[in-house]
Amino acid sequence: MADMGAFRDAVTGWASGGPDGPARDLAERLGVRTAVLLEGRSDLAAVEALAARHGRSLAAEGVCAVPMGGAMNAARYAGLLGPTGLGLRLTGLCDAGEKGFYERGLRRSQAPLRDVYVCTADLEDELIRSLGTAGVEEVLRAEGDFRAWQSFQRQPAQLGRPRHQQLRRFLGTKKGRKIRYGRLLAEALAADRTPPPLDGLLASL
Repeated sequence: MADMGAFRDAVTGWASGGPDGPARDLAERLGVRTAVLLEGRSDLAAVEALAARHGRSLAAEGVCAVPMGGAMNAARYAGLLGPTGLGLRLTGLCDAGEKGFYERGLRRSQAPLRDVYVCTADLEDELIRSLGTAGVEEVLRAEGDFRAWQSFQRQPAQLGRPRHQQLRRFLGTKKGRKIRYGRLLAEALAADRTPPPLDGLLASL
């Protein structure tokens, strides 16, 4: 049975120059009404984990979160999925430094700009601030990464840096770590500690 993962894959193929038919067919069969434009797969992991933490199934609500492989692809995806394409409602989550890509992409696709939620720095920054550095370290300990984290802190480039900044850098030092911890940190958050941009995004869906 087709699911949102299949639709997501069809959209990615379409954005890469493939046919539009599979995405159009799946959008209709699955009742997709909203696409959440995300920069990458760590954002997808966090959004899906937080939705589940709040007892929600985005797929059942006709919502598909779509990682675009970078904010510079916002215009392409907005054009395919928004008013000038499949006609879906568009929303999104982005880093502060990438907001311009989203604004230009949504404007070009004739979609409203009000539904873009912006992280102060980036997703990892938001999750670390909401969970607290001690809370993040507890997750690292539970996942068996605490020793690697301690070794990282002893590197010359990290000496004297605030622990918050060290953690942000640590999460990006190994392939797949941001994706893995995007989900784990989101799952560790108390319901009332959801980062404001993510809280706003979920409330808008």
